[in-house]
Amino acid sequence: MPENKSNESVTNENIEQKCKEFCDVFKKMHTEISKVIVGHEEIIENVLISLFSGGHVLLESVPGLGKTLLVRTLSDALSLKFGRIQFTPDLMPADIIGTNIVMEDHETGRRQFKFESGPIFNQIILADEINRATPKTQSAMLEAMQEQSVTSGGNVYKLPDPFIVMATQNPIEQEGTYPLPEAQLDRFFFKLIVPYSNREELRTILDRTTAGDMPTAEPIMSGPEIVAARRLIKQVAVAEHVQDYAIRLVLATHPDGEFAPEIAKRYIRFGSSPRGVQAVILASKVRAMLSGRYHVGFDDIISSYLPAMRHRILLNFEGQAEGIDNDQLLTSIIEQTPKSLD
Repeated sequence: MPENKSNESVTNENIEQKCKEFCDVFKKMHTEISKVIVGHEEIIENVLISLFSGGHVLLESVPGLGKTLLVRTLSDALSLKFGRIQFTPDLMPADIIGTNIVMEDHETGRRQFKFESGPIFNQIILADEINRATPKTQSAMLEAMQEQSVTSGGNVYKLPDPFIVMATQNPIEQEGTYPLPEAQLDRFFFKLIVPYSNREELRTILDRTTAGDMPTAEPIMSGPEIVAARRLIKQVAVAEHVQDYAIRLVLATHPDGEFAPEIAKRYIRFGSSPRGVQAVILASKVRAMLSGRYHVGFDDIISSYLPAMRHRILLNFEGQAEGIDNDQLLTSIIEQTPKSLD
């Protein structure tokens, strides 16, 4: 018995040490990105949470608020292969995943098809202005984002690991944009709304860009280190009653479900898929570790709920006609969903 207690103590010490190391690396990443990106502290934190959870991110704002710069800076802070895809109305699926081309052997004269990979075969993908491409082109991203592979000419090609898509989009009211298909939206771990910079932030931006040299981020982590951190995060404990709270919050977005409050029944047409609760739990595990805990609490669930769910609910006609805001709707669901059924 004493020997088992000793082993358990060593295990706990190892876990605490790994948790501390992860927090230190997370803070270093945040600091390095903040050297380039002024303000947007919450956006940077959520991008890193998504990265360590193994999810993709959709960044939305009007043009010029630093979405593309944020993604480029993240790639600079990681020793990963970076690829950019500029989405335009004339972009074709083959421009993203690649295509088979005919190659001739000069010695034998024989011809055969060879797959020429596209820019999707990188580890960090900047899908810039993703909603400017047609739905046909957007659908080329579905397999890559979910299964981390590409199918071409009957062959399946695996994408590198880690693999993350950081997409930017302008509000759908902007001219020349297309709504993303629901199946594609659901593949994004978080949807983040990038706000305008305030007075002090604009002053700092001007000082950096008009009066001096632009700072750059230095590499902090490698691919294998990110994969190892993801494995560690999945081991964070979630008590059954906390997990049930997350489940009920997601089921509350189903208008015909038993946990749906009146506001959801009135304004929601379709609710979240199981990917929603998976995103909430994984993000909550990261937040727990950042708080120095190795177990998820209710506050972690609440903090992760909006970015994980705002793109996973579809309003009905009444909700659209009344201009209901998804975030306000989800906040009401949180307020009306008890943490315990006892």
